[in-house]
Amino acid sequence: MTKRDLLRRAKDLDVRLVRLQFNDIHGVTKNVAIPVAELEAALDDKVAFDGSCIEGFVRHEESDMYLAPDPRTFAVLWTPPGSPVEARLLCDVHNPDGSPFEGCTRSTLRRVLEEVTREGFSAQASAELEFFLFEHPKDGAATTFTTDRGSYFDLSPMDRGDVARCDAAMALQDMGIHVEATHHEVSHGQHEIDLNAPDVLGLADAIATARVVVKTVAARHNLHATFMPKPFTDQDGSGLHIAQRLMRDGKNAFHDAGAPNPGSLSETGLSYIGGLLAHARGFTAVTNPTVNSYKRLVAGYDAPAYIQWSLRAKSALIRVPQQALPEVSVELRSPDPLCNPYLALACVLKAGLDGVKRSLAPGDPVESPVTSLSDEERLNLGIEQLPASLQEAVFALDDDPLMRAALGDHSYHRLREAELAEWESYRTQVHPWEIEAYLSM
Repeated sequence: MTKRDLLRRAKDLDVRLVRLQFNDIHGVTKNVAIPVAELEAALDDKVAFDGSCIEGFVRHEESDMYLAPDPRTFAVLWTPPGSPVEARLLCDVHNPDGSPFEGCTRSTLRRVLEEVTREGFSAQASAELEFFLFEHPKDGAATTFTTDRGSYFDLSPMDRGDVARCDAAMALQDMGIHVEATHHEVSHGQHEIDLNAPDVLGLADAIATARVVVKTVAARHNLHATFMPKPFTDQDGSGLHIAQRLMRDGKNAFHDAGAPNPGSLSETGLSYIGGLLAHARGFTAVTNPTVNSYKRLVAGYDAPAYIQWSLRAKSALIRVPQQALPEVSVELRSPDPLCNPYLALACVLKAGLDGVKRSLAPGDPVESPVTSLSDEERLNLGIEQLPASLQEAVFALDDDPLMRAALGDHSYHRLREAELAEWESYRTQVHPWEIEAYLSM
């Protein structure tokens, strides 16, 4: 869409306000709202903001940053009938001289996608976004209370959670985002929306948009949506499962019906898995960026705790679903919905591509329950454990030069500082479990 086309479309739709949106280092969506009369100037990258106020951006003396809207992300936001029409544009962040800002996470993903193209591939991906819907008490504070006792794919009874989830899916569809499916998940109050996009950058945009839309629609149903990975100790947590494939000349490079490999995988597909396995510990600080993330990555709740691949095991880190060929894809199951989708996808693609470049072998798929094996048996199979804490994940990122390169020097250091500060804050707090366990000892 050209600048002229976009301006004409905004006029035809009677748009009154445009939200210029971008993400900080954590993937939290920020926005600068402008009246539609300022849209032309915004499309010329003339909207400035103070970057020193954004987590992970720049110091006070380097504060001037500019927003560069991506015209293809123009979409009308869902608003109540009778309200002024609002639209949004997703933006890259530029320096005052017009060059891309090194800490712009959307530009970070662009750089990795350019590398994918140089290697003769294009990348495709889809995502399963899981979240919980909880009740709002009268004072408006968030809770973990829900009357929903539904489970996987449940239909009845129809409650406000089901209606809110479906309304969010329809709002995303109206914004031009492809929703493949939506359903109730395993845990009480837990839901899923499956997203697809024409390309990987579009998928990251869709994930970022969906998180805002789900929270907004839930609030209008007097519900609170949370993407916290593990709200309950004794129930499954929320993941962001990412299915991915590389394409070459319009064909799926992961599929080879004539190869004697498991799951009809090509050598390219096997090597891609090898890359994900090799860098799994390194990218976990990016795909699982909070203290709470590591309460989900434990045995017994269909989330991965060990570095393995499989065709069938739901708790495997990497699964190759046996679906209609030649649509074979590689599903990474460790990421959670609080990650920055641009940084997470950049690291995951970089890891897989490294496996292809170096022809890394992933070994045989492991179908037996890994958690039932002894430490010695896992060692003999070459199965490592994912980081068990945010601090351990940061140190694993430190030890992986390729994942640091995927992030870029700026984002690596800012993310590292933020996560270690979060870990230190958590480490030094006295938690309710400790009071219960030790107060009367």
